[in-house]
Amino acid sequence: MTSMEIAQKSRKFTIIVNKEKEGGYSGRCLELPGAISQGETLKELKTNMADAINLVLGYIQDRAKKEKSKIIEITT
Repeated sequence: MTSMEIAQKSRKFTIIVNKEKEGGYSGRCLELPGAISQGETLKELKTNMADAINLVLGYIQDRAKKEKSKIIEITT
C-alpha cells in the first residue's frame, strides 16, 4: 500500500493506493471517503481519482446549496 497526493484547486488529497491481485491499482481518498476509483496504471488511477474527487466535491456543493448550508475552508 502506498499513498499519493492530488492537488485540486490548491487543495491536496491523500490517496491510499493498493495494487490489485487481478492487475492494476485501486485508490481511496482519506479526506473524502466517497471518492474511490481504479486504474490499470498509477497514472490512470491518479486521473480517475481526480475525477472521483471532483464528483464528490460537486455533490457536496450541490447538496449544501439545496440545504442552504455554508461551506467553509480551514487551513491547519
